[in-house]
Amino acid sequence: MSALKTPVNSNDHHLGNSNASIILVEYGDFECPYCGRAHPLVKRLLEEKGDEIHFVFRNFPLRKIHPNAYDAAVAAEAAGKQNKFWQMHDLIFENQKRLSWSFLLSLADGLDLNLEQFFQDSKSNEVKNKIETDFESGIRSGVNRTPTFFLNGSQVSSYDESYESLLNAVQLESSMNQH
Repeated sequence: MSALKTPVNSNDHHLGNSNASIILVEYGDFECPYCGRAHPLVKRLLEEKGDEIHFVFRNFPLRKIHPNAYDAAVAAEAAGKQNKFWQMHDLIFENQKRLSWSFLLSLADGLDLNLEQFFQDSKSNEVKNKIETDFESGIRSGVNRTPTFFLNGSQVSSYDESYESLLNAVQLESSMNQH
């Protein structure tokens, strides 16, 4: 089982309780159908256990098999520069089969983003470096498919695309933290 090599830090996108004893990190690809199926499971987990979990999403676009994944990551990161990462993240996953740059622009427009700033940010080294840093941290942590989840630094090997497998991993981690 792999360990998370890059600790959660201020450059990450966070949801839930930042002081929670359980830190769930997902390495995801916006075009990956498995990530698309995991998205509502993570949302449900956060709705039910959000005060117990600190959730982090890191970009892991598999460009060779998902040609729109990198642009989707760029769009999410550019939206993040206007404090709308999570809104864009959700919209991309909810519209995964429609990904194209023009569709991503329509999402940005729908989120009332400053489109001029969105364009500039989408071309910026800062956004590209963020995605590259996420990807490299995944490689160093042994990520070779998406989604890959880490709970408190250890890779979740029990995830089988079911909500129960994710919930059970969190509950097991929670019970271990209490001892």
